[in-house]
Amino acid sequence: MLKIRNLQTFYGRIRVLDNVSLSVKPGEIVTLIGANGAGKSTMLNCISSLIPSREGEILFQGEKINGQPPEAIVRLGICQVPEGRQIFQPLTVLENLQLGAYLRYGRRERSYIESDLNMIFSLFPVLLERSDQVSGTLSGGEQQMLAIGRALMSRPKLLLLDEPSMGLAPRVVVDIFQTISKLRREGLTILIVEQNARAALKIADRGYVLETGRIILQGSAAELMEDHDVKRAYLGRDYREFTEGRS
Repeated sequence: MLKIRNLQTFYGRIRVLDNVSLSVKPGEIVTLIGANGAGKSTMLNCISSLIPSREGEILFQGEKINGQPPEAIVRLGICQVPEGRQIFQPLTVLENLQLGAYLRYGRRERSYIESDLNMIFSLFPVLLERSDQVSGTLSGGEQQMLAIGRALMSRPKLLLLDEPSMGLAPRVVVDIFQTISKLRREGLTILIVEQNARAALKIADRGYVLETGRIILQGSAAELMEDHDVKRAYLGRDYREFTEGRS
C-alpha cells in the first residue's frame, strides 16, 4: 500500500531523513520507533505532504504522491493524527468530528457522514456523552480519542498515528492501543510512530528502528522485541502498568 524509497528531507541544511526506505502492506500495523529527534514525526509529515522531501519517492497504492498538497493526500485516503492531538479547542466535540469529514461534504456523501459519526460514538462512547462539550475542556485521553475519531471521519485507507500515547496515563494508553488493534481487525492499515516502543510492538506486525534519520533495523514485531540492541535502547523502562492493564 505504502512504499517509501530513499527518502531524504532537510530542515535548512540539516539532513533529517537520510535515504529512508520502508513499506506498509494492506491490513498491517507497522510501527516506527526511535528516540526523540530521530526523525519519526518528520517521516509522517513527509507522507502527509506537510514537509517537502528533497529526494526519493513516496508511493501510495502505486502512485507517486511527493509534492501533492496535503488535502490531495487526504483525498487519496491517507490521514494523520498529529503529535499533541491538535484538536480545535474552542469547538465542540461534534464540530471537531464534522470537520474531519470536510472534504466529503461536496461529494454527495452527506448521508454517510451521520452513520460515520455513529460509528465513532460506538468506538468512543465518551465522545457521545461529550458531543456538545467544548473540546479544550476534555481530558488528555478524551482529546486523543477525539483526534483519532476526527481522522476516521475522512474514511482513510491508511491511518498515520504520531505518538498516540504521549502524556497519557497508563490505563488510558491501554485503551487507546486496544482501539488501534480493533481498527486493524476491521481492515484499517496503520503506520504508528511511538517512543513507547513496548506498547507499539505489542500490537504491530512489523517495525522499523529509526536513529538520527536512518533506518538501522527492521523486522517483525516479535523479532524486534527480542533484539538485544532494541531491548537495551528502547525497552529498558518498566512498562508493567501496560502489560498488567491488558491482562
